[in-house]
Amino acid sequence: MVEAVIGGVRTSADRIVQAWLAFIAFLVLCMIVVGGATRLTDSGLSITEWQPILGAIPPLSEEHWLEAFDKYRQIPEYHLVNKGMSLEDFKFIYWWEWGHRFLGRIIGLAFAVPLAVFAWRGMLRQGALPKYLGVLALGGLQGAIGWFMVSSGLVDRVDVSHYRLALHLSVAFLILGLLVWLAMELRDDPASGLWPLLPAGAANAALIIVALVYAQVALGAFVAGLKAGLAYNTWPLMNGQIIPEDLFAMSPWLVNFVENATTVQFNHRLVAYILVGLGLWHCLSILRSGAASELRVSALLLGGVLLAQMVLGIITLLNAVPIGLGVAHQGFAAIVLIVAVRHLWLVRRATQAG
Repeated sequence: MVEAVIGGVRTSADRIVQAWLAFIAFLVLCMIVVGGATRLTDSGLSITEWQPILGAIPPLSEEHWLEAFDKYRQIPEYHLVNKGMSLEDFKFIYWWEWGHRFLGRIIGLAFAVPLAVFAWRGMLRQGALPKYLGVLALGGLQGAIGWFMVSSGLVDRVDVSHYRLALHLSVAFLILGLLVWLAMELRDDPASGLWPLLPAGAANAALIIVALVYAQVALGAFVAGLKAGLAYNTWPLMNGQIIPEDLFAMSPWLVNFVENATTVQFNHRLVAYILVGLGLWHCLSILRSGAASELRVSALLLGGVLLAQMVLGIITLLNAVPIGLGVAHQGFAAIVLIVAVRHLWLVRRATQAG
């Protein structure tokens, strides 16, 4: 999917590097989906230690399983939420968290090893290596952020901090966006004759759409962390009201934006409306401009995925966030980002060429 929407490369080396970047982006997308499942199954606190090397090995014997289970039984989540949990139930949540961490290790290796080979064989474009090393460093930081998030739920809480959850998810989407952008940079430079001038402000609109997608991802993490998706399960009104009466129930009022489940859900809805409205307007303006066919298709795709994601979000909300729909909503958000970043690159390049 990721490789298919990038396309158009110049040399065999570019083609190989671009395919590699697309594959890593696909793995990051899978990581986002697995992370959503880990969260929705309440599995994130099942591994109470961070061992970047030895942690790749799961419990291999009954004794090791009992040892891991005993460590889990020391944290508040077990005593206040899962008291009396069986070993088999513990294994279920353990495998989700272990799989999430293991996939992160796989991504790190799949990025670092080929990168070293490409650099050694001179297959990277001039000036590209520092960019790739920056993404690699960001991936390593993401692992530390993941533990920073998990550690917030091991002592005085039964879940992780929603602030740290938002940071963790936002960095994951940042890495995904950077990978797509770097892959797009390996395309052929479009001929200026095929890329007529776009509507005024098209590049700015495309950039704002990407920024709003990132903002919506962070808001979605707040919704997830506060379980705000369960606050109001009606649409388009919130229990019969356009603006719910408890929107600013907390004091001081600014706290409502980050702590009040009602306000967090309301803001997530509001940004969705703004994002879809702007996306559809941007799509129509490009279609009316007579832009090149690739840009027109890209605009249609962008408008389509934005609208589809909003519909999926509404369905998820109305069904009180079941695991399957919740995972699909988070995973499709990653696809929305891929499409939005690709579209931004195309619009910017077309503007420059024109």
